Amino acid sequence: MGRAWGCVPRVRRPVRPGREVGRRCVVPIRVLVVDDSVVIRRLLVQALESETDVEVVGTASDGARALLKAEQLRPDAITMDIEMPEMDGVTAVRELRRRGVRVPIVMFSTLTARGASSTLDALAAGASDYVTKPSNVGSLAEALSRVAGELVPKLRALVGRGTRPTALAPAGARPALGAAPARATVPAPAPAPALGGLRGVSVRRTPAVLPPAPTHPVRAVVVGSSTGGPEALSRVVGGLRRPLPVPMIVTQHMPPLFTAQLALRLDRLGPSTVVEASDGDVLRPGHVYVAPGDFHLELAGTATAARIVLTQSPPVNFCRPSVDVMVRSALSVLGPHLLGVVLTGMGQDGAAAAAELVEAGGTMISQDEATSVVWGMPGAVAAAGSTHRILPLDVVADAIMSRCADSGAFTVGGAS
Repeated sequence: MGRAWGCVPRVRRPVRPGREVGRRCVVPIRVLVVDDSVVIRRLLVQALESETDVEVVGTASDGARALLKAEQLRPDAITMDIEMPEMDGVTAVRELRRRGVRVPIVMFSTLTARGASSTLDALAAGASDYVTKPSNVGSLAEALSRVAGELVPKLRALVGRGTRPTALAPAGARPALGAAPARATVPAPAPAPALGGLRGVSVRRTPAVLPPAPTHPVRAVVVGSSTGGPEALSRVVGGLRRPLPVPMIVTQHMPPLFTAQLALRLDRLGPSTVVEASDGDVLRPGHVYVAPGDFHLELAGTATAARIVLTQSPPVNFCRPSVDVMVRSALSVLGPHLLGVVLTGMGQDGAAAAAELVEAGGTMISQDEATSVVWGMPGAVAAAGSTHRILPLDVVADAIMSRCADSGAFTVGGAS
């Protein structure tokens, strides 16, 4: 189950309802760690328990034991290996969801084609997100740093738990195991510069929606997503009842190999032709181009002969590929003739470029909070007042088809 990192002393701490950090009360995220490798379990325990707001309440060596531990311990979140004896991680996720367990489940995957395929299976079964196991690291300290750096922010976002100045919760007070966790939302932003007459507002109260978009014909659809994105993209691409008269370009935050597997799966879901983008691809109507992991997807050429350029310039918003890079590049080639869509995801990648898109005269759609796994990216767009519509996931595909319906005369790639 991956490279051994050496023996890591197991850390045991009593379960506590809260931890005092300075003057703040930190309510720890209670995590169940599931992996058949003793070394990996200990690595995860040490990495997680190094954080003041995370507490490992139990471990399990396979999916069957995980089902029992989840019922007994009622964790806030679960980390789940994929390949395990007795019951694998994908089966365990499916069974947990069947039993009504709604806590976030983060898969712990290998960075291989097989690992990518299994991870997408787990996401389809109901897993919330994934992280990749550290490989080619020179020390235990580096392995711990990588695991904590990738896993902990995702747990915080998925659980929606943070530090807050409240009294400690009563001992033993736990939410029901099947209860949905609090969704992560972006905090109320500081007042933003005016955009289309509207100022940034708190997405917790009154999301800012722009007046109806200008009626520029759409030449391309640009879509950004992150946490929860693979399943959201499946719903959107699968919901397109006919090929779009314009191309769709997708940036999903994923590593290499994973994006290729994602494109293969999306290609099987509907009438659109879905491919992992290659350098030099000419955009064609009815095609969906997925940015490959570790490459920014940019556009070059002209509005009627736009082509894809893949670059490895520095990450933007800590991301490569980046939604901001993709959208800004598309704006430079296609101008206001763009429909932008921001789906579920952590962070704020895409928010800055969304503001530029609507300022240029393009149309912007954001997924709503209720159907997002994490309302970070779409919430940031809404908070800035940079969206024309905030929609549930199930109607996003129809909204895209409707907006593109009158764009037949504005094709790209030389199609008529």
